[in-house]
Amino acid sequence: MSRYIKKKKEEIGLSPYEIIFRGQKKTENINIRVMDFNLEKVDEFIPKSIENLSQLIKSKTISWINIDGLHETQKMEKIAGALNIPNNILSDIMNPSLRPKIEEFDDGLYITIKMLQFNDKTEELTAENLSLIISKTTLISFQEIEGKMFDPVRDRIRKHKTKIRYAGSDYLAFALLDVVIDNYIYIIGQLGEKIENLEETLTNNPQKALLDEINDYKHELNFLRKNIKPAKEMILSLAKNDSEFIHDENCIHFKELQDNINEASDFSDSYREILYDQLNIYHTTISSKLNDIMRILTVFSVIFIPLTFIAGVYGTNFKNIPELNFKYGYYIMWVVMLVIFVVMLFYFKKNKWL
Repeated sequence: MSRYIKKKKEEIGLSPYEIIFRGQKKTENINIRVMDFNLEKVDEFIPKSIENLSQLIKSKTISWINIDGLHETQKMEKIAGALNIPNNILSDIMNPSLRPKIEEFDDGLYITIKMLQFNDKTEELTAENLSLIISKTTLISFQEIEGKMFDPVRDRIRKHKTKIRYAGSDYLAFALLDVVIDNYIYIIGQLGEKIENLEETLTNNPQKALLDEINDYKHELNFLRKNIKPAKEMILSLAKNDSEFIHDENCIHFKELQDNINEASDFSDSYREILYDQLNIYHTTISSKLNDIMRILTVFSVIFIPLTFIAGVYGTNFKNIPELNFKYGYYIMWVVMLVIFVVMLFYFKKNKWL
């Protein structure tokens, strides 16, 4: 299926608020993990029942509820009911191809963004949807599959009695978004390093394999930009958003996200221009080499035109050619041809045509 358009035919005509999973199943079961913490302690557990999640909303501690998997409609509806998530928000959560956006509702602030991951071994770039709901003391995160991207944030919560333990669910949301955007920059850096390494090879040995490589990088970079550009718009709206679920003292952190996403966007634009420049360099170098070959062939063609003319004249079948009966006529013809060859070769070298 296309990496850019993921609309299924059976979804055409459905209400945008229909509670159905609109993505691809990537995990067998929906798993729920909870981190409940304050400055003094951290509790991590898997809830015994979905109904128990409703108690976390009323808790005075900060709760991070993470749901991995979106495909089981009935279970997702139960989760939404326990966490007071309205149907229109649940419908968006279950649509992984949704464009990054923010939306405020009675009990929280909904945010969705694409997480990009780069496999260093296979060099494969994949995208996964991340949905966040920020309420007063709870952060709810929805992922398509279980991953390790947010493990550094979990380690910070476990090991350090710092701001992340007491600054609120909005600061925790900032920490997750910061990881997502930092990963954008990391992926662009990995791809950019490979793009820059093509420069020297392009000028020294431009082969067709390089053209295929440039086109592959161009495809990956377009996929990156397709996800980063709407994320940039969403972060800009988030930084300007005057929501009761984002504390005034944490607003500055969301403005930092704006700087980071601008950096990622600028880098992606720069490497896009570099790729187009490399394509021009490739075609220019190939054209230059072709011109060199054609020039050499043309020079030798021009040299042999008069020689061919002489040979053609003396290869005719007329009996009355005076030089044919001359004792040294054959040798004189060769001398004339060699003189013509040397003179023309000297002339071409003097004019730097060779």
